[in-house]
Amino acid sequence: MLIDRFGRRIVNLRIAVTMRCNLRCFYCHREGQMNEGKEMSVEEIAEIAKTFYDLGIKKVKITGGEPLIRKDICDIISSMPPFEEISVTTNGTFLADKAEELKEAGLNRVNVSLDSLREESYRFITGGDVNRVIEGIAVACDCNLTPVKINMVVMKNINEDQIGEMMDFVASINRNGIRAILQLIEVLKLPGLEKYYTDISRIEREIASRAEAVLLREMHFRRQYLIGDSAVEFVKPIDNSEFCMHCNRIRVTSDGRIKPCLLREDNTVNVRGLKGKELVEAIKKAVDMREPYFI
Repeated sequence: MLIDRFGRRIVNLRIAVTMRCNLRCFYCHREGQMNEGKEMSVEEIAEIAKTFYDLGIKKVKITGGEPLIRKDICDIISSMPPFEEISVTTNGTFLADKAEELKEAGLNRVNVSLDSLREESYRFITGGDVNRVIEGIAVACDCNLTPVKINMVVMKNINEDQIGEMMDFVASINRNGIRAILQLIEVLKLPGLEKYYTDISRIEREIASRAEAVLLREMHFRRQYLIGDSAVEFVKPIDNSEFCMHCNRIRVTSDGRIKPCLLREDNTVNVRGLKGKELVEAIKKAVDMREPYFI
């Protein structure tokens, strides 16, 4: 079991398997990874995942970059130990072609980044084709990669007025009594993005006033608002002491470094090439370095 100095038990692991991506979302935080090193092999990823599993990690999320850009992504998934849940965060552009194969490899569900259903807005944000993503989401649902979660980064003067239509879309992809979930994400205040920042607390208050029920999730004690067939959550990582207080995840970069905190790059622990006791000790060292970024 991994517990940091602040009593936070680590149960979720995020492994970035690449920093490559076929889109160019201008707000992307790259999982906090600023430097691109050589990508880990399937065997290296599997070794790290198994060691974290043996130390009590329950769920793993495979991220990027765009993880499905790797030709061996299904090998990566099938190499995972028996976590309670294996999920992928993807931009969805490869899902139509790969969803069935991913399911067979052992993937349980997907998070899909989708900031707009409108072709013009989506192309402005990502440079891609939204219709390809919508097609991929439909195939993922048909393959029971559920519950599907839609990640929408909310940006002033771009898509803030599109939340209602995204809620309707998410309600339309519910499957077999399992609700799809819309995650409304606050854009990070990175240089150049200030003009797009909007305080989503105001949006959350409006959604909360309409909610028919509110669930409290284990992760970050995040509230999930149920409105009709829609389920909505809010992700506010900036200036949010509650987000940090309940953080139960740890990250591994695509070049084999443990990141105790998304927002820091100065305290990573290189575990590439380590095995057995050395890897365990390095993981424990990284966990001991964890501290809330916002207090």
